[in-house]
Amino acid sequence: MEKYLIYGLGFLAQLLFFTRTIAQWFKSEKEGEVISPVIYWQISLLGSIIMLTYGILRFDFAIVLGQYIVYFIYIRNLQLKNAWKKIHWTIRILASIIPFIYLFWLFFGGSHNFNEILSNKDVPFLLMLWGSAGQIIFTFRFVYQWLYSENKKDSVLPLGFWLISTLGSLMIFVYSIYRLDPVLFAAHSLGLFIYTRNILLHYGKKSIIARLNIPFLNKLFNKVTDKIK
Repeated sequence: MEKYLIYGLGFLAQLLFFTRTIAQWFKSEKEGEVISPVIYWQISLLGSIIMLTYGILRFDFAIVLGQYIVYFIYIRNLQLKNAWKKIHWTIRILASIIPFIYLFWLFFGGSHNFNEILSNKDVPFLLMLWGSAGQIIFTFRFVYQWLYSENKKDSVLPLGFWLISTLGSLMIFVYSIYRLDPVLFAAHSLGLFIYTRNILLHYGKKSIIARLNIPFLNKLFNKVTDKIK
């Protein structure tokens, strides 16, 4: 039962990550260019907290490492979008201290600490190395995006973000097969389509919805995307 509860946390986190990507994709399809909506970063922050919890409970160093790399970049993008201070102050404080609480636990906790995670016999060293490399590449996309956005003084999702996403996602997809991790497998199977689609949008490929030209679908699509900020 405990194993399924842990998987449930992982699927919830990936559902949030997938939702953010769908929201971003829909908004981009409507505009005909890649958009970085506020909701993308809000959902990212919540999903990251849950995914970090999942990684610790799964004794998975690659997942824990990946979430720590990107967590505060999500907050920074909300700041660049002038959306961070609009969040209630109690939530901002909680979001800011949770990763430090987890870090304290990882170093000094009695179980599910760094020693147990790094000595997990279910993840051979070479597999952990591959998974960690995939996570580093996959999460480096946010480091690249952050530096790019700082230069532009605005939160944007450049072409390099999607290229790095595709490479890192492929590596984690392979890792998920050897790790027998249904959460990572499902997430990166679905994500690869969105990353590829955003690359095509960057090169001026016409919106899929516009190509279909179905009045009812277009109307529904516009209503949904108008709600996305």
